[in-house]
Parts: sequence; C-alpha cells; structure tokens
Amino acid sequence: MNRDQRIAALKEAVKNRIIILDGGKGTMVQSYRLTEADYRGERFADWHLDVKGNNDLLILTRPDVITEINDAYLAAGADIIETDTFSSTRIAMADYEMEDIAYELNVQGAKIAREIADKWTEKTPDKPRLVAGSIGPTNRTASISPDVNNPGFRAITFDELVATYAEQTRGLIEGGADIILIETIFDTLNAKAAAFAARQVFRELDIELPIMISGTITDFSGRNLSGQTPEAFWYSVRHLQPFSIGFNCSFGADQLRPAIQDIDDVADCYVSVYPNAGLPNEMGEYDQSAEEMAGKLEEWARDGLINMVGGCCGSTPQHIAAVAKAVAPFAPRKIPQVPVKTRLSGLEPFVFG
Repeated sequence: MNRDQRIAALKEAVKNRIIILDGGKGTMVQSYRLTEADYRGERFADWHLDVKGNNDLLILTRPDVITEINDAYLAAGADIIETDTFSSTRIAMADYEMEDIAYELNVQGAKIAREIADKWTEKTPDKPRLVAGSIGPTNRTASISPDVNNPGFRAITFDELVATYAEQTRGLIEGGADIILIETIFDTLNAKAAAFAARQVFRELDIELPIMISGTITDFSGRNLSGQTPEAFWYSVRHLQPFSIGFNCSFGADQLRPAIQDIDDVADCYVSVYPNAGLPNEMGEYDQSAEEMAGKLEEWARDGLINMVGGCCGSTPQHIAAVAKAVAPFAPRKIPQVPVKTRLSGLEPFVFG
C-alpha cells in the first residue's frame, strides 16, 4: 500500500470511527533506564557534551528501542504512530551542538516508524497504519521576549523558524511520513511558521499530506503561552487548512476538556486530543491508570467531542489499548457547518456579523 492509498484509507476511516493515536514516547524511553553510553552508541562515543536525555538521538544509536516502542503502540491498536523527531530541528539540536544531524534524524526517524507500521499493515490490511511526522515547537518562541528588560527582543525570527521547519518536513517526507503533525504548540506564531513551511515543501515536492495541528494549554487560565484562547488559536491557523486541530499534553483529560469544547462548534475540520495521564505528582510522575484515563476519554467520545484520540506524557501502550476499547462503541464527532462570518483573532476571538 503506497502513501496515497494510506492517506485515502485514513480519510475514509475517520468519517466512520474514532482514530487512535499512540501514547507518550518519553515515558516509554524512561522505562528502558538507558545510560549515557546507550545514548552515545559507537558513533557519538567521544562526543564532547553529555547527550543523555536527547531522546531523538536514539533514532541513530538505539533504533531497536524506538522500534519496540512503536511496535507496542501498534499492538495496542494505534492507527497512527509518531516519529521520534519532536526535537529534530537545528534549533533544538543546538543544545547538544548536533545541528548537522537534524535532517538525518528526520529521515531515519520516519524510516524506522514506516518499517514497523508497514509490517502491521500487512497483518491488518483492513486497518492501515500510518506514520505522523512529529514536529515540536522548538525551544524558542517567536511571540515572546526571553528578556524581561527588553520586551521587543526575539530569540528567533519567523523566517528562521520556517527554514528549520522546512528542513525537518523534507526529511520526514523522504523517510516516508504520511502526516505532518505540528504538536505541543505553545506559541501560535511558531505553529504558523511550521504549517507555512510544510505547505511550502508540499509545493516544492508536488505532494500533499494531511497537516495535524495540536496546541498546548500552559495553565488553568485556558490559554497558550502566547496568550490566546483555544478559539482564537483556531482562527489564527484555520487558513492553513489543517486536517485536524486539537490539544495535547498540558493536563489530564478533565482539565483539557474545556479547551476542546471551545473549538468543537467552530472547527470545520477534525478534532484531536491526546492528554497526559493525569497531572504529575510531587515527583513529576504520572499516576493515572489506564482504566481511569480510558474512562474519562470514554465520556468525551460518548458526548461526540472527538475524531482522533491518544495519550501524551505518562501514557503507555496499556493506556492506549484501554482508550481504544473504551471509545470504540461511539461514533466520531460530526464536523459542524460553521456559518460564514468574519472571524478574527487576537488574544481573544472576534466574530463579526
């Protein structure tokens, strides 16, 4: 099955059932208790900086670990697995002075995911498994100054973000990604740069992939870090014609539900959500069981709020299996017919007419 066939199958399936995404990557990597030597491998044995914690580097040094994690999520029932490329940009890799391997990470990360997804598609041809190329927000914000004494200063420009996101997108496409997933977005301008870059690359390569955009809420005010409400966030990116809009990370399902409800009636595309397994405890760990998380997301499905669902921090294949089972009896959210009005966005939405 080629990429066009897989995408067509996804577009048909999402009309009829809730699509299952995978769960947390970092959670699973931590369970392997890898050492500095594991992260370095032979290739980076003499690297001049510590690299433990650079999970994307495992694409090159411990691909077996990433493959096992992807395999476990596919076995749990995931329709879509993410590449381990959340931080595989020149901007993020600069923390380890590894900017020059950014493109390679994206190509190889997509290839690893593609190989195991294709094996599962062979097992379940009625349920093709797709690869979403994960694009994280980077560790720079285009909207906010990192210097409290200089509000006008920016550590990154829009054009710089576009260039690094375009490089990442090209690598993911070369490696075999079916979807471009712009996720955990805390700054709307970063998201716009990523989606603009993706569209630019699509034109260059004469290809068209679904774009999923998933923001993150930074606190209980219900806004992202750049200050926008969920509805305003949607109006800011709607012109990019994403396949889906939604939120991930942030909180557990209870705390994330208001953000989804804010966009449910105004988003004329599919809605995705993949919350954390509850809120972190005092040790920064996630205690919410698979059954508890599944029970909460079952309510979302029963109320017709979602089209695509998975898990983020703290979630495991057990969580995804439980969620898949819980939401299976329910129909997906119906895309609303949104009245044509002038819809603008600042920090708040403004709808005229």
